[in-house]
Amino acid sequence: MKKIVLLTTLLCFGVMFAWSQKLENVQIPLIGDQAITFTGESTNGPITFPDDYGRKWKILFSHPKDFTPVCSSELLELASLQKDFKNLNTAIVVVSTDNLEQHKTWKESLESVNYLGRGPEKIDFPLVADESKVISSEYGMLHANSSTTKDVRGVFIVNPDNKIAAIFFYPPSVGRNMDEIKRTLIALQTTKDNVVLPANWQPGKDVILSYLTPEEQQQVGKPNSDIYQVTWYMTFMKMR
Repeated sequence: MKKIVLLTTLLCFGVMFAWSQKLENVQIPLIGDQAITFTGESTNGPITFPDDYGRKWKILFSHPKDFTPVCSSELLELASLQKDFKNLNTAIVVVSTDNLEQHKTWKESLESVNYLGRGPEKIDFPLVADESKVISSEYGMLHANSSTTKDVRGVFIVNPDNKIAAIFFYPPSVGRNMDEIKRTLIALQTTKDNVVLPANWQPGKDVILSYLTPEEQQQVGKPNSDIYQVTWYMTFMKMR
């Protein structure tokens, strides 16, 4: 009996050690990388990410655990922004290591909550069950020094070409700023060719031109021109 207990203990320790080592070697998909494809069961049925969403922008959120107050506040904030993300041609997908039945129960409960006086709201985006932790591992959402079973608060913005466009990571104790994630999405959709964005940029504000075409060079310094310089290496253009 003692031998069986000892062998079981050693086996469990070995599995935990191997899993810990695996997590330490996990690489997080980086900006410009192709988004990793996964298939999972969700509150909206089976989904394959990112393939199911075609040429849309996609945002993949991970959260530590269902029925926790911070995670609940985040999903309720996301629910309040669903129309905005839809208008930005963006799909939302949420994943955690909890099971599907728990996701369904949590979603149903959240849809009855009157948060910040907004009234109850339906949650249209899917909550994906990742009990195997495969999705969380592939996206680097399990950080060994934080937890080997619960995701950190990760965010991956994926462009229509299914490449990673932006990455956020928050500790489990700090809720995400959904308005900042939305701002970043709009910023990514605004940048193109020679248009980049300054610090603290907000939608509709002036943008930076990283280089000038000959025609644009002719506009610098002219009265009523949309193009202006604050110094020779910082050229702005008004958004109208």
